[in-house]
Amino acid sequence: MIASRPRPDRALPPPFAMAKNARRAPAGSTRKAPATPPSAPQKHLDVFANPAPGRDYVIEFLIPEFTCNCPLTGQPDFAQFTIDMVCDRLCIELKSLKLYFWSFRDVGAFHEAVTNTICDAIVAATKPRFVRIAARWNVRGGIYTNVVVEHRKKGWSPAPPVALPAMANPAMPS
Repeated sequence: MIASRPRPDRALPPPFAMAKNARRAPAGSTRKAPATPPSAPQKHLDVFANPAPGRDYVIEFLIPEFTCNCPLTGQPDFAQFTIDMVCDRLCIELKSLKLYFWSFRDVGAFHEAVTNTICDAIVAATKPRFVRIAARWNVRGGIYTNVVVEHRKKGWSPAPPVALPAMANPAMPS
């Protein structure tokens, strides 16, 4: 079958029209590469005011793709981080956290050192009521490593959990 020329009366509406003079960037994109990258790794954490400082609530950050290097072999180490924190007056800005984690990409460090360094940076930047960092490191030498560190503000203790009554599920027979 031979393709026919598009008819002007059947042109695509404006939102679906193709760019007329698409210039390709080296990676094959039609968008030009920026002169400077939009972001770069950073060794500091930016913060903002806690919108509800009078209430204890948990902020959970999940960082599924963390990379640093083994200080002995230079080989990459991969981990998944979970950070649970109860902020006091300051919260961590998310992009700042992402860029901070990115800054470890070419750093050689032991699992325990990296996890404690991150906890120390969070405590220094936000002075939280509580923070727990769980780092689940991928297998190295046939061994998985989990490192969990905590910081609790002096004098702070969590409120006791509230016991809620069990709710009946109407879809399930008794």
